[in-house]
Amino acid sequence: MKDDGYAVRAEGLEKRYGEKRALHGFDLTVRAGTVHGLLGPNGAGKTTAVRILSTLIRLDGGRATVAGLDVARQAREVRARIGLTGQYAAVDEVLTGRQNLEMFGRLFHLGGRRARARAAELLERFDLTDAADKGVGDYSGGMRRRLDLAASMILTPAVLFLDEPTTGLDPRSRGEVWDSVRALVAGGTTVLLTTQYLEEADRLASRITVIDRGRSIADDTPDGLKNRVGGDRVEVVVAERSDIPRVVKVVARVTDGEPESDETELRVHAPVTDRVGALTDVARTLQDEGVRVEDIGLRRPSLDDVFLRLTGHRTETTQKEAAV
Repeated sequence: MKDDGYAVRAEGLEKRYGEKRALHGFDLTVRAGTVHGLLGPNGAGKTTAVRILSTLIRLDGGRATVAGLDVARQAREVRARIGLTGQYAAVDEVLTGRQNLEMFGRLFHLGGRRARARAAELLERFDLTDAADKGVGDYSGGMRRRLDLAASMILTPAVLFLDEPTTGLDPRSRGEVWDSVRALVAGGTTVLLTTQYLEEADRLASRITVIDRGRSIADDTPDGLKNRVGGDRVEVVVAERSDIPRVVKVVARVTDGEPESDETELRVHAPVTDRVGALTDVARTLQDEGVRVEDIGLRRPSLDDVFLRLTGHRTETTQKEAAV
């Protein structure tokens, strides 16, 4: 298995738990020095894949390499080249931020002096110097996750696995973690990010693999995935349901596909190539015909649209947000 240009490569991974197949021929390639997103619903196999690639569990079939090393035959060497941050912070809330990092340094056999120096470097890198000597129990959620990231960087790993790192964080704290991830990649670290937050993958990842039922069902750039569901669309929301047929006819003149309508939301939309021209034409025609419009605009497909098209359902986080 050649790994030229790739920090992570998996071919045909299999993992079973009794009769259940958590991974069923899963494939993945991650280019070095990038953030690669791994998207999928609960139970799709994301965490299982990360656990295999980080040597926490053994695969039942297939082959995988990380940083050019075979995860099954060279597990010890792989562990020396990677970092792992799980869904929940692994730091000790009783200790201060500095004490946590020094403790991790000693666990990695850095020795007292090197552990103290590395802790100071990481506290500055992750903008935690001012809170270094405060108890972690008083940290915000974003600060704890940044400290957790810092702990995973004690040995400056070539590959960092982030398994849903912003679960449960508020938007501000999530943004802080995103900034830290970007800084890591700028420094040369490769990041494999598993997440259910489609916005997170869109903001951070240069490429995304969608996993469902233990298999990779799509692999592309965020824009490439969005283009699979039709590119830009012109969208019109009318004031009166009776105007929908008229709007459909107007939109049909300037679009590349058959317009779709939603009578519940009073919405008509269709794919377009000439974005500005189509929008201008539709807006002018509807105004000339006296159609009352509540809203009109251009809309790009979201990763949620892609996810829905590929898997037949939305992510767990989208469903929860919609229910709130």
